[in-house]
Amino acid sequence: MVGAWWAWLIAIAMYALFRLWYDNWRGPLSRQEIETFMTVITDSRMSAYSDPHVIRDFLENDDGKEFVMVNLVRVHPTEVDHPHTGKPTKGINLLREYGANFVKVLVRHGGHPVLAMRKVGGYIDSWNTPPDPGWHIASSMRYRSRRDMMALAIDPTLKDVHIIKTTATASTFSFPSQIVLGFALSPRIWVGLLLTIGASTAHLLSLLVLIQ
Repeated sequence: MVGAWWAWLIAIAMYALFRLWYDNWRGPLSRQEIETFMTVITDSRMSAYSDPHVIRDFLENDDGKEFVMVNLVRVHPTEVDHPHTGKPTKGINLLREYGANFVKVLVRHGGHPVLAMRKVGGYIDSWNTPPDPGWHIASSMRYRSRRDMMALAIDPTLKDVHIIKTTATASTFSFPSQIVLGFALSPRIWVGLLLTIGASTAHLLSLLVLIQ
């Protein structure tokens, strides 16, 4: 009978490893970390597209919690030259190429996509805002922490990839947010449920084998 419990031990170990990766265990950024990141981005590609004062304020108010980056993107409607090959390429295809590379690095830093949406209409409700520039895509990306966002921003593996995004994108803006109400299951829950189902199934099968 003892052998039937091996699946639960494996499931618990796997969930513990998942939480070690998924959660921020290092707390908010330290003053030294903030200064180091700010020094690096001053000379990096990030300073050309982001206001350093806005970034500093975001880092200095770090609460150590996860957050979701909300993105609105308008891609170039016509073909543009691929920044690496020079081949005329549709903007949306360039953006997909960038996204495939970006997500790999995002996952490595404890993040993941939350939603990716295609716009299907103009502004339905708006006031005191500029005219709709023609957004094509809305997306949201979960970051484990503000530390991870900065580490990803200066990750050398994205050095040659970021230009693909800027070439494909006609206009964009992004802002960080934290979920206050949501009905989608957090990975903390559904990963636990999947492991529980897997362990339960393995346990039952083990018992059936012992009974026979």
